[in-house]
Amino acid sequence: MTPETRIPVAPLFMPASNARAIEKARGLSADAIILDLEDAVSPDAKAMARDQAVAAVREGGFGDRMVAIRINALDTPWGGEDLAAAIEAGVEHLVVPKVEAAAAMADLTVRLDVAQSPARVWAMIETPKGVLAAGAIAAASPRLAGLILGANDLVKELRARHVAGRAPLLYAMGQVVMAARAAGIGVIDAVYADFRDETGFSAECRQALEFGFDGKSLIHPAQIPLVLAAYAPSPEELQAAKELVEIFERASVEGKGVAVHNGRMIEALHVEEARRVLARGGLAGVTPR
Repeated sequence: MTPETRIPVAPLFMPASNARAIEKARGLSADAIILDLEDAVSPDAKAMARDQAVAAVREGGFGDRMVAIRINALDTPWGGEDLAAAIEAGVEHLVVPKVEAAAAMADLTVRLDVAQSPARVWAMIETPKGVLAAGAIAAASPRLAGLILGANDLVKELRARHVAGRAPLLYAMGQVVMAARAAGIGVIDAVYADFRDETGFSAECRQALEFGFDGKSLIHPAQIPLVLAAYAPSPEELQAAKELVEIFERASVEGKGVAVHNGRMIEALHVEEARRVLARGGLAGVTPR
């Protein structure tokens, strides 16, 4: 059995080679910590980072945060050992970079099944092949918890430019969100590299929310409150969501499949969205009026 997955709003990548950063992560307000063995770790520190990530998972102390390990790609010199170590540590979430085909997800699923690992998988879509195969990848495995857009590698492979508004990436963003929604899994937006640029980052957070992304991946703790603020519903939105859920639940007790809220017919799909609003409010510390 794989664990139930709460889709994070503010997943923070932390270099597993930095023991102090890992310790600090236990007290941060991010709702997910991704111990990174890939981009944030130099080749000569890969083995040490792997050992520290495994030790951190075994030690725990992260509260109710989701904890994941991002392994190196399985076709690299480190990927196989990363996967074996993560499985042995009992990690419940794996982030896999540069997934380009459904077959790769299927092969990984077999390996995890054979090892009786509980791990759910987050597939990073960060190449043109990955974008074009996103629908097949998203549907390839019951272990898949979600897709994560990787913009830096994608921009490089497209020979595009990083620009405000992300015009070169709009097609890819839409494809990845569409694939995730069709498969009923989560979808997380890409990191924003300039953690000192609060204005630009906040604009991308709003764009991600409007596009339908469940959250935005982070590279620095300073970005956490900004993404939480962008995704936080207003007290009025929370109050409306709370009332909608209560009205529908009362109608359900009376054997009715629909109800009326503020003059509008509501059904189960509206309740599902209202509960998502309430969950975002709880994460951001906002309460209904």
